[in-house]
Amino acid sequence: MFIRPKVGGDFALIKGVAKRVIELDDEAQASGLERVLDVAFIAEHTVGFEAFAENLRAESWDTIVAESGVRYEDVLKLADIYAKGRAVISTWGMGLTQHKNSVATVQLLSNLMMMRGNIGRRGAGLCPVRGHSNVQGDRTVGIEEKPTQAFLDRLGEVYRFEPPREHGLDVVNTIAAMLDGKVKVFIGLGGNFSIATPDTPRTWEAMRSCDLTVHITTKLNRSHLVHGRDALILPTLGRTEIDLQNGIAQGVSVEDSMSMVHISYGMNKPASENLLSEIAIVARMAHATLGSDKVDWLAHAADYSLIRDGIAKVIDGFHDYNERLKRPGGFHLGVASRERIWKTPSGKAQFLVHAIALDTPIHRARKEHGERLMTLMTTRSHDQYNTTIYGLGDRYRGVYGQRRVLFANRDDIAMLGFAAGQRVDITSVWADGIERHADGFLLVEYDIPRGCLGAYYPETNPLVPLSSVADGAGTPTSKSIPVLLKTSSVEAVA
Repeated sequence: MFIRPKVGGDFALIKGVAKRVIELDDEAQASGLERVLDVAFIAEHTVGFEAFAENLRAESWDTIVAESGVRYEDVLKLADIYAKGRAVISTWGMGLTQHKNSVATVQLLSNLMMMRGNIGRRGAGLCPVRGHSNVQGDRTVGIEEKPTQAFLDRLGEVYRFEPPREHGLDVVNTIAAMLDGKVKVFIGLGGNFSIATPDTPRTWEAMRSCDLTVHITTKLNRSHLVHGRDALILPTLGRTEIDLQNGIAQGVSVEDSMSMVHISYGMNKPASENLLSEIAIVARMAHATLGSDKVDWLAHAADYSLIRDGIAKVIDGFHDYNERLKRPGGFHLGVASRERIWKTPSGKAQFLVHAIALDTPIHRARKEHGERLMTLMTTRSHDQYNTTIYGLGDRYRGVYGQRRVLFANRDDIAMLGFAAGQRVDITSVWADGIERHADGFLLVEYDIPRGCLGAYYPETNPLVPLSSVADGAGTPTSKSIPVLLKTSSVEAVA
């Protein structure tokens, strides 16, 4: 079944499905039929269910339909399918995570799965679809701005030092700190930072305010031209290139979306015999600034197995790390909830109650601007990986030879007084007094819900306000940008 909520309507849709599951269970109880809820799972493994159930019963179907953009009948059909499923896997991608209420949405989806015991059951579970192969791996080994105190304790114990205890900065807060003059040095390990991030002109201003910007990179990109007073570009080996240290090929370990950890070796001849690996660059920086009395950084750069030995000492689940990596396909790290072990203060899975938000920036902007206010989501084209654009063809959507396009519903195009094929300028609506524009976009008629627009990133990243982030996560809200359109002042923008 194909369900299409309006942009930002995911939370209300999921809540509608959960509400219907409660209704079906209430009806089953009244008729003496088999329960729809997994009452045994809820009783043994969860807390907070009654408050959640009462919140669902009190929720208005009119609000659910209006905020989701999905017909009442379709919500019921979807709920019926879910309620009949004996083992359900729920997957999601960026569509859920780049909204103001993205954390609450994923928590609500978790609630829905717990209602029928679909966590810790074979063939069932929660499955976030991440980006490249080591997004989760970074977090697993402690590469984050808010590491736990337990992790810091163990790190300090193993390496005989006192780690800094204050939290660091995520991407958005790093940009803000650079703008405020609080961060003066930027070191980027790969990526195209200034193009991938939101609020492009302000990000560029932040980068240029630094005393030093350093990019460790496999190939040139636009960010290397947006730099501080002093700037370095440090070429490095790519993961597809053979990484020889003292004549021995080195492999790096990666973790995929299914928590499988495996080894990855390069296969191609390096572009230059003078290239250093990322590990060698970082290790030499550490050796030069910290010394090697506690950690032999250069030894780690010469033998990556020593790094994995260190990970095994600090982080649970990595015993016999190097040996287990020799298995074909690697090994599974283990996920506590898969075994119905709940790492929460109560020791049980938490049902959390969230209301449908009716006073968001989108709602406030619509009150001011009426139906002219559109909600823009950014997306990739077919021929694109992150900010790397391989071609100008998007066979997903039938667009070829260009990227500065804006997908809109036919009725919205007419309502706004435009015509398909016309060029428009896009302006963000945000309460910080900063003007944000992206000009010269070709209107393309597309089967998208009313009031919604779609466009490619990074072309529309300048429209995403730096302060527009997910509550509790700090993720830029690139899937829910309030915008207005006007006839373009330019014929075309390259």
